[in-house]
Amino acid sequence: MKPDEDDMADDIGAVPRCATCHSERVVKDAWACFNPDSGLWELENVFDHAFCHQCETETKLVWSRPDGPNHQRIRELNDRFRCKGLGRGSIMLTSRIRNMGGEFALEAIKAVREFDQFSKDNDPWGEHDFGAVEIEGEKVFFKLDYYDLSLEQGSENPANEGCTHRVLTIMLASEY
Repeated sequence: MKPDEDDMADDIGAVPRCATCHSERVVKDAWACFNPDSGLWELENVFDHAFCHQCETETKLVWSRPDGPNHQRIRELNDRFRCKGLGRGSIMLTSRIRNMGGEFALEAIKAVREFDQFSKDNDPWGEHDFGAVEIEGEKVFFKLDYYDLSLEQGSENPANEGCTHRVLTIMLASEY
């Protein structure tokens, strides 16, 4: 049985998640009042309803403690960038993809954005960071890598979009 909002809301280290998809990208409506003495906004009232950005709908919250690497958060950020182009990142097309022509490149990008065939076999960590599609009889791979903001080394925390630049590389399978 999963803990619900009332069971763990006050438990230190617990985080709220969507009861439907378990995303941590949830919000609640609240009122805050500005305190001129402290120069800070102070929470005045929190309302009952919660909203999930991943489901794009109202949800109920469940609370749990994070365990290990935040693969779910990485997956959410990867999907946001790969599917919707949201977040900090770059899309790289290899020269062989570009040499296939503009229409082929656009079809490859579209197929990568729509890809949803992740499984334990092709996505063991559940981060949606690699996949394969077929375009005009050619197998095309995509791979997401995580860099620091200067693009000089790997990101120290790919689950934190504030310190991570995602690079989505689209290539022919023969280039891998």
